[in-house]
Amino acid sequence: MSVTVRIPTILRTYTGGNAEVSGEGATLRDVLAKLDADYPGIGARILDESGKIRRFVNVYVGEEDVRFAEGLDTAVPQGTQISIIPAVAGG
Repeated sequence: MSVTVRIPTILRTYTGGNAEVSGEGATLRDVLAKLDADYPGIGARILDESGKIRRFVNVYVGEEDVRFAEGLDTAVPQGTQISIIPAVAGG
């Protein structure tokens, strides 16, 4: 299943500067695995050593925050947009 993955500026060095890339998979886990295979190293910036989404990274499938859905097992319908958004600190 083909989806679009929006890449934040800080991770675009992995995607050759592309703000959006194509992804494939039935679940978010599948899409992120394929993303890391296509763009080596990007997965380690999104997932921690235990394979969970990093604490300060937010991931949306469509409009849904995956932390409130099925996490990495969230279904990814064809044509969906996935957004990876690093948390911003400041005051």
